[in-house]
Amino acid sequence: MTPIRKGTFIRRAKDITISSTLALALLASGMTLPGCTQQQDDEGAYSYEETVDTKGIRSHIKETRPGEFEITNEETVPIEQAEALVTYLDGHVETISPAAAKAMIDEEIKSSGDSTITDNGRHYGYHRSGLSSMLLYGGMGYMLGRNMNNGYINSYRDRGARSGATSSFYSSPSTYQKSQSTYNEVRASRTTRTVNTRPSGGRSGFFGRSGARSGG
Repeated sequence: MTPIRKGTFIRRAKDITISSTLALALLASGMTLPGCTQQQDDEGAYSYEETVDTKGIRSHIKETRPGEFEITNEETVPIEQAEALVTYLDGHVETISPAAAKAMIDEEIKSSGDSTITDNGRHYGYHRSGLSSMLLYGGMGYMLGRNMNNGYINSYRDRGARSGATSSFYSSPSTYQKSQSTYNEVRASRTTRTVNTRPSGGRSGFFGRSGARSGG
C-alpha cells in the first residue's frame, strides 16, 4: 500500500473545494459556460419555425350533366384528411388529393392560357363548369392558395371573385355562404411550430449530455 502524505491530501481537498466554489460562483453570476453556449448554437442550427394549417377542407362535388359539375358541400377536416370527393352521373365516387387537385388546376391553366380575355381586354378568370374549375374556385383552391408557393392560384381566384362568378360554382347561395365559414375555420387553425432536425443520438449540452428537443 502506497502511503499518502497528510499535506498532499489536504492540498487535494482544497483544490476540489476551490473548483466547486468557482463553478457555483459562475452559475450564480449568470455567466454562460462555453459548453452551454455551444449547445444553444447547435440547437439553432438544427431547428426552424414553420407556419401550418391544422385544418383542411373536404369538398363535395357532383356531376350534374356530362362534363359539368357543382360544389354541393364543404366542411373542415384535419389537414391530413383534406380531399375532394367527386360523385359522377353513373354513381361512382372519386377521391382527389390536394396534390392531384393542384396538378389538374395547373393543367387547366396551362392549356387554357388567356382564352378568357374579353373584348375589352379584361381577364376575369375561368368561367367554366368543369371539374378543374370546381377545384380551383372551391375550397381546394382556397386551401392550396394558402401555401406561399401557390400564390398564382390566388390570382386566378381573385379574378373570379371580382367578376362575381365564384358563387356560381356552388349548388346554392346557402352552400356558398357555408363555404365562407369553412374558410374562416381553416384560417383560424393556422399555427407556428418549431421543427427539430437534429439527427438522433447526437451529443449536446454541458458535461456531454445527449438528446434532442422535440418539435411541436
